[in-house]
Amino acid sequence: MERMRVRSARYREANGAPPRAFVLTFGCQQNEADSEKLSGMAQAMGYTLCDRPDEADLIVVNTCAIREHAEKKALSTVGQYKHLKARRPGMIIAVCGCMTSQAHRLEELKHRYPYVDLVFGTSAVERFPELLDGHLTQGRRLFVPLEEQPPMAEGCPVCRSSSYRAWVSVMYGCNNFCSYCIVPYVRGRERSRSREAILGEVRGLVQSGYRDITLLGQNVNSYGRDAGGSCGFPGLLAELDRIPGDYHLRFMTSHPKDASRELIDVMASSAHVAHQFHLPLQSGSDEILRRMNRRYTAAQYLETVAYMRERMPDVTLSSDIIVGFPGETEADFEATLDMLRRVRFDLLYSFIYSPRKGTPAAAMEHQIPRAVQQERFDRLLALQKQIGQEINNNLLGRPLRVLCDGVSKSNPSLYSGRTEGNKIAFFEGSPADVGQFVTFEAARADAFALYGHKR
Repeated sequence: MERMRVRSARYREANGAPPRAFVLTFGCQQNEADSEKLSGMAQAMGYTLCDRPDEADLIVVNTCAIREHAEKKALSTVGQYKHLKARRPGMIIAVCGCMTSQAHRLEELKHRYPYVDLVFGTSAVERFPELLDGHLTQGRRLFVPLEEQPPMAEGCPVCRSSSYRAWVSVMYGCNNFCSYCIVPYVRGRERSRSREAILGEVRGLVQSGYRDITLLGQNVNSYGRDAGGSCGFPGLLAELDRIPGDYHLRFMTSHPKDASRELIDVMASSAHVAHQFHLPLQSGSDEILRRMNRRYTAAQYLETVAYMRERMPDVTLSSDIIVGFPGETEADFEATLDMLRRVRFDLLYSFIYSPRKGTPAAAMEHQIPRAVQQERFDRLLALQKQIGQEINNNLLGRPLRVLCDGVSKSNPSLYSGRTEGNKIAFFEGSPADVGQFVTFEAARADAFALYGHKR
């Protein structure tokens, strides 16, 4: 990065201002965490961050590949930057992330987007300064394919988007190979960070006043297995919980086949781990779960939920559902609706199945027509809306601890925040509340939010 700082200083001398970087993120929380690294490294190289691509000397687009729509949206955005590059030929455009970890997308960017200077996948995020310097030094476009087992890099500078909420990656990659999922192909095999590095990062965040820390991994329950399993995820969580301070710990995502009783026991006995669990179900049909390669049954899922609620009666439970997976019959879909009625999720993230090139499910027979998928999706949402409304009605008049995020984006007259169970709450607040815990009482509820006042 020293060479990059020298280049930045020369740019400042020539132009009278430091170079500016704009980082745009598509996708999940892990992508957001990666973008915070990219922003931090850009700052360490001498760039200042800006909010508009037309003001930037460096544009970084961090892409998602979970659905084709996300890829098309990213490619459309990159296409819009062509005219910016035409006006300012010295601008650098970099595209990275999950989409670019696919060989066919890397080749597409190379040949159809000649104004893109740098393309690299998820395995090369920490190499960003080296790659950018290589482009500037060599004066040519660089394209870096996905590495299967890249070295684990620690100590990268991070520019966090919040001063009180933080993402902390505990591992990268996935070994599960669900038949519909592109993630193992774009993020590689599982790689766990060291226990010491994670403890040090979380300890530093708590000491800096962070109130809500989310541990990230494609399947956090697999943490440590690639290193021999000397410290698994329940043990790591228990150690993190011992860090003194006023904060919440969360984690995502857990695979139901690995959500152990040991993990639930650690949560139940902890001082800081939020009683909130995101446990993707995907389908209530054992046949569809088999076709998805999920490796658990509906009965096993229900058993896990029952134990969780036995140990934590106040737990907030959320899940993912895929509607219209290849071969899904009406009976299979009804089994999913039945699971919703039995489990009664607080929150549900539901998706219509779309094929991902390179995954087994994309080649399966009996793809479901879009009209059928949409009709089932609408029925699923209607049922979950009813359940969510009933659950949230039970919270009326009860004191809830909420971490305030500031003025609501949807209603500027109110402030918003999240409960320990990660439910959104709206209330009249003040600037002094931002980043602080407040006691909130709900007077009104809908299926997705609570509305009330501070106590």
